[in-house]
Amino acid sequence: MVDAAEQLFLGRGYARTTIASIAKAAHVSVETVYKAFSGKAGLVRAIWDRGLAGSGPIPAWQRSDDMSSVEPDPRKVIWNWGVLSTEVAPRAVPILLLVRTAAATDPEMAALLEETNQARLARMAHNARQLLSRGELREGVTIEQARDVMFAYSSPELYEILVLRQRWSLEQYGRFVGEGMIAALLPQPGNPSRSF
Repeated sequence: MVDAAEQLFLGRGYARTTIASIAKAAHVSVETVYKAFSGKAGLVRAIWDRGLAGSGPIPAWQRSDDMSSVEPDPRKVIWNWGVLSTEVAPRAVPILLLVRTAAATDPEMAALLEETNQARLARMAHNARQLLSRGELREGVTIEQARDVMFAYSSPELYEILVLRQRWSLEQYGRFVGEGMIAALLPQPGNPSRSF
């Protein structure tokens, strides 16, 4: 059902996709879709959750935490966050862009858009606290600034501009994200105290 819904949502758009069409594509009854997901918003949430998990058997967020807990070099930690974004963004961003468009006219999608933004902001705050607790943020960079920098670099809008519109490769995109966050957040040789 989730696969069928994702294909239809991304192909037709949120408004033009009906529960009946999803049920037909998934070879299940309309009642089965409603029982499992309560409607279109529930399906979109399931697609988003799956995208955030990434492609491996262990969810991407857990792999991120595992890596950052054992990697002593903060540059490698942030670089790996950039690499991980190349796995998650292609899966999560298309559905987030769908949510953003649908939010203009659908209250459920507006609520989901706010939920996704708050979840991403909370995740970036978690990452910022990790850097701060290890004493790795550049002097003068607050935890809120670090959170906001990572929030911007993980935004669907950045992926949309660079990958979907400008046709950057995922490797270019991941390198830009990693290098940009390193430059913004960590002490730089010769200019250790520059801040926002």
